[in-house]
This record gives sequence, C-alpha cells and structure tokens, in this order.
Amino acid sequence: EPWLRPLLWARRATTRAACAALDLPVWDDPHNVDPRYTRVRLRNEVLPLLEDVLAGGVAEALARTAAQLREDCDALDELAAGLLAAARDAHVGLVVDPLRTAHPALRRRALRQWLLDEGVPELTDLHLRAADDLIGRWRGQGAVRLPGGLDLLRRDGRLIIRREGSR
Repeated sequence: EPWLRPLLWARRATTRAACAALDLPVWDDPHNVDPRYTRVRLRNEVLPLLEDVLAGGVAEALARTAAQLREDCDALDELAAGLLAAARDAHVGLVVDPLRTAHPALRRRALRQWLLDEGVPELTDLHLRAADDLIGRWRGQGAVRLPGGLDLLRRDGRLIIRREGSR
C-alpha cells in the first residue's frame, strides 16, 4: 500500500496480449522508457545482457526473489510490531528491556518505526544504528543527534526524544 502491483510477476508481452484479447486499453508510463532513470537502463541494457550470458530465466528469478523478500519483510514487520508494542510506555519514551535481548534486525525495525511515529524526519541507516547503540551497545554514552533538531537519549531504562537544547 498504497501502490499495488498485482501483475509484477507477468511479462509486459503477456499483459499486453491479455488487454488485446479483452479489448482493454493499454497505457504506457513514459517514465518506463526514459533512460535518465537507472531502473530503465537496468531493464533495457543490463537485464538483456544477463539473460543472454546466463541463458535466460533471470527476470523470473528476480521476480521470485522479490516475492520471497516481500513475504520475509511482512513477517519481520509483524514481529517488530509486537516488539514495539511490548516496549512502548504510556508515560514517556520507549522501555529498553524488551528491546535489549531482541535480534538487532528486529530491534532496529521496531526502533525505526517508533522514531518515525515520534516525528523524526529523514531517518538514515546511520542515525538508526547510532540510536540502536543506546540499546544494544549501551556504555553510558550521551545523546544521539537526530534530524529535525531532535536528540535521543537513554535515561532510567528508557529512550527519550527531546528537542535540541531542552532539558
């Protein structure tokens, strides 16, 4: 959501033939043929070369891998949501204990969602890993600077977000 791609597995020729057979109009997105986009160049230049060198099946293998990754992502999102629910505090911040022993990938996924929910803009992997260090590699370090003039600190077993310079 919000974009559904139910025919991602199908080749363009197949969908065009189905539209022709059903007398449905076909619309071509002009972005899909614009070589300024890396994805277009990959599709038009690299994928045919891979198909040739590897004797075919590359597009199908990529589609299968994408489907598997989508299922994995859904499962990880569900597990992370449960972890986040266990760590949320109705009063203030995020309780560290439920997160501390979780697998780092799940912990960071839950932490990322919490930070986004708390209004942290433009969160990068570097920010997320520094924030995760307040849980998984806690040594009493100070606050982590986050985008939007926010600081993330660990206090009394909780992660707390504050505006830069506030106490």
